[in-house]
Amino acid sequence: MSAIAAVVLAAGAGTRMRSSKSKVLHEIGGRPMVSHLLDTVNQLGTERVVVVTAPNMDAVQKQVAPATIAIQTDAKGTGHAVLSSLKALDGFSGDVLVLFGDCPLIKLETLTSMVKTRRERAAAVAVLGFEPVDAAEYGRLVTNASGGLDAIVEYADADAETRAIGICNSGVMVFDGAKLASLVGAITDNNSKAEFYLTDVVEIANAQGLTCTYVIGDELELLGINNRVQLAEAEQVLQSQWRQQAMYDGATLIDPATVWLSHDTQIGKDVVIEPNVFIGPKVVIGDNVRIKAHSHLEGTTIGDRAQIGPFARLRPGANLASDVRVGNFVEIKKAEIDTGAKISHLSYIGDAEVGSDANIGAGTITCNYDGFDKFVTKIGAGSFIGSNTALVAPVTVGEGAIVGAGSTITRNVEPNALVVERSEEKQKPGWAERFRSLKKKITK
Repeated sequence: MSAIAAVVLAAGAGTRMRSSKSKVLHEIGGRPMVSHLLDTVNQLGTERVVVVTAPNMDAVQKQVAPATIAIQTDAKGTGHAVLSSLKALDGFSGDVLVLFGDCPLIKLETLTSMVKTRRERAAAVAVLGFEPVDAAEYGRLVTNASGGLDAIVEYADADAETRAIGICNSGVMVFDGAKLASLVGAITDNNSKAEFYLTDVVEIANAQGLTCTYVIGDELELLGINNRVQLAEAEQVLQSQWRQQAMYDGATLIDPATVWLSHDTQIGKDVVIEPNVFIGPKVVIGDNVRIKAHSHLEGTTIGDRAQIGPFARLRPGANLASDVRVGNFVEIKKAEIDTGAKISHLSYIGDAEVGSDANIGAGTITCNYDGFDKFVTKIGAGSFIGSNTALVAPVTVGEGAIVGAGSTITRNVEPNALVVERSEEKQKPGWAERFRSLKKKITK
């Protein structure tokens, strides 16, 4: 769809979040809520995107780049916020969507329907309504038999008959851009709060003989986030949608409600995800992978047929090739793990390269940090690292080499060599028995 612009209102302080961070920067699905909305808006092919912020909201302005920023100098209501965006929309006469940065769940199909409806009915403005189970104190849409919209009435100003209307106002609108400035410019602050309410444009447009209309949306899409309770509710909505989509796309989630995904999670076919798995941002999972219970993944790529966990942690930069095995209580960070390598138990592999078919024994760690700098450990293909080994980076273990259990390796190991580093074992026969006898005598 061509000739569409969007104005996103994001100037609210969000005091009910009880946070030093701007409300629209609070995350759901591992991403600021305003970014979810902007992603949907950009899928419309918008020619202009304007984000209205308050002064000194630098973090918000940085997050929404490259959108155009409009500053609402005074918090005088939604009408005033849109008025603040008009300079950035100068010369634009297409459809202008007005959206809210704290309403991130709205779908592309809904926005497309709004624009289509406004165009088909040649309306000056189309409003997105919804029909909640409990209309509570939402503003009401007063409609007419021809499908038009006569007014938006705030709950506090509504009589009993108006309050009985089931269609509520979401606040989301689409305007004929050629009429936007005149409609918004006609809003007054003649009300108890001395604010400019965007909802007044409906009555203004009708008074000018223009057409107003409405579209019905899904209540879940229109969940506004004003506090952390609603933030958690929005998270649940997104997670439920993503889990269902993952299963429709060919993944098995044994206990879906306990699997947490992110906005950019990519899951292949015939993947099995066991209960209590958390998948953070930037995770790509290949086909026929099994993620076992209680594993935590972020910033990682997992090749086909790999097995992860249980209780594994893959941190950013952990890239696993096909047929890799990562077992319980293994942590991997910024490491390339080649085809068929096995890291089965209780190990830390960081800043490392592990060759194909290498076997890393239980309790192995790469000592990659000296308190100032990070160093790389290279473990060759087909090598065997015995249990409880410390590899002090920078160090290379050659292909096919064997490192004896309990070793601390500080120098490079040649390919196919055996290296064992242990202090001499000493035994004192009968010492334990004499020790116990002595202790018993002392305690009597």
